[in-house]
Amino acid sequence: MRRLLKFLHTMGAAGVLGAMAALVAMLSVAPAPAALPGYAAVRGAMGAVATWVFLPSLALCLMSGLLAMALNRAFVGAGWAWIKLATGVLMFEGGLVYVQGPMRREAEQSARALAGLVDPAVLAVSLPGERGTLWVLLAVSAANVVLGIWRPRVLRIPT
Repeated sequence: MRRLLKFLHTMGAAGVLGAMAALVAMLSVAPAPAALPGYAAVRGAMGAVATWVFLPSLALCLMSGLLAMALNRAFVGAGWAWIKLATGVLMFEGGLVYVQGPMRREAEQSARALAGLVDPAVLAVSLPGERGTLWVLLAVSAANVVLGIWRPRVLRIPT
């Protein structure tokens, strides 16, 4: 069971980091909203990555980490594991509120603008915030990977 949880946690982390890297890359090459067909296509792809890769990977990573902590008594007293738990919960909340939700909404808005149902002027208002959020979450994810690999003795919780 321990190896399975480690495998699932690693796959989840790879999915989270890969999805965020893909989203950052797509944001950097996305055309301006004035080029509506291209913008709508890129935003649709970003919404799909956020919904079908990022969010499930983040959930897998968090759930497998929680189960590993519950099943392995050594993790309960390890400060690095608690730091990973805290940042993982923040990642999940940030991922839902600041990545998946806005990207899905922007994909829907751009599709509606392409269909002529919405004014294209309402598009791309959250673009700078999305880019910054992705970079912050990428940094936190990388820090979580570092904590999981090196397992520093930053804090010892008495058992």
